[in-house]
Parts: sequence; structure tokens; C-alpha cells
Amino acid sequence: MTVIAIDGPAGSGKSTLAKNLARALGYVFLDTGAMYRALALAAHRAGIAPDDETRLTELAQQIEIRFTIDGDEQRVLLGEEDVSEAIRTPEISDLASRISVYSGVRRAMVALQRALAAQSEGVVAEGRDTTTVVFPEAAVKIYLDASPQERARRRQHQLQQQGIEVPYEQLLQQILERDARDASRADSPLRIAPDAVVVQNDGWTKEQTFEYVLKLCRERLGEKV
Repeated sequence: MTVIAIDGPAGSGKSTLAKNLARALGYVFLDTGAMYRALALAAHRAGIAPDDETRLTELAQQIEIRFTIDGDEQRVLLGEEDVSEAIRTPEISDLASRISVYSGVRRAMVALQRALAAQSEGVVAEGRDTTTVVFPEAAVKIYLDASPQERARRRQHQLQQQGIEVPYEQLLQQILERDARDASRADSPLRIAPDAVVVQNDGWTKEQTFEYVLKLCRERLGEKV
């Protein structure tokens, strides 16, 4: 199994990049962030408090999450329900960040992520600990970054495309708070792997980021792609 792992803070463009790389290389796209959001949605529906580590861990150990392809789009299934849109609200995104700090939750999710990846010969995984914890032996490791201001603008545009209006200042504050949680959590904090290539993409288009990283992957993987 060949793994390309992409880490970085919220809003840096990891999901878009990983999705496009997987399509270009014929690999499977493993969206670990979507998995935590699906868990958050399930917890919200079950009425589990964000600070109830025991019940959240039990839920993570039992949850059924998988991905399917619908035309050109990858869909996220929670059990048999397509929750691809439901997990992308600001409320669920924030909840996912809050519950992902627990060690039991992360261990259960990492096991599920590795199990899903093992079903494929080539995987592009994105998240916050894919290069350091989930796939430490990944063939290519990327740390994708952008300033909080740039990421808040991107998030606002993304939500507007979904018909959701959220003030820029509110999104920026959420991103700063999420960055702090991700970097300071005791288990698997967001950090740059020593052997990762850091890509700072402020001011870059999605296409520029994709072309740069695709070239890097092809150089690193050689005849494997």
C-alpha cells in the first residue's frame, strides 16, 4: 500500500488537494476529517455531551463510517445514511474539533482509518495527524498551511456557496480557537512531521497548489504513479 499523507490546519485546502490528487493518481481518497465530523454528527443526534469522553469513546468504537463514489463525487455514509452535507455545517465542524481531543476517540478512529486504507493499493489521506500518527511511514508527507485570515476567507466563501452566511470575524475566531485546540491537545497534536514538505499556499489558487504537490508526489514516487 502506497500512502500520501497530508496534514495541516482547518481551511488550508487539504480536502480539495487530497481529492484531486487521488483522482489524478488513481488512488483512494481517505478524508479523516469527514470521519470525525460524522462521529460528531452521530454524537449530536444521540445527545452525547461534548465533554462525555466515556460515551464518545464507546460511540467511536462502534460507529460505521464508509465512503462511496457517486459519479465524480465521494460521499460519506454513516451507517447507510448519506451525511455528506449534514457534516459540513459550522456547528458540526466545531463539535468535531472539540470531541477529537480525547485519546480513546482518536485511538478508535485511527484504527478505523487504517482498516479503510488497508483495502486499497494507493491512498491519499488528509487530516491533522495522518503524517505523524495514522500513517507515519507514508511515502509522501505534506504539511499544507495558510494564514488564519486566508483560511477564514476561504471558509466563508465555501459556506456562501452552500447558502450559509457567517460573519468573517466569527469564522476567524473559530479558526484561531480550533488551531489552539489542535496544537495543544495531549493526544496526537497537530504538528509538522520532521520529514514532511511544508507548502504555504497563501494567495495560491486550488490549481496552483494541486500542480505543485502533484509534481512533488510524482518525483517522490517515481514509477509507482
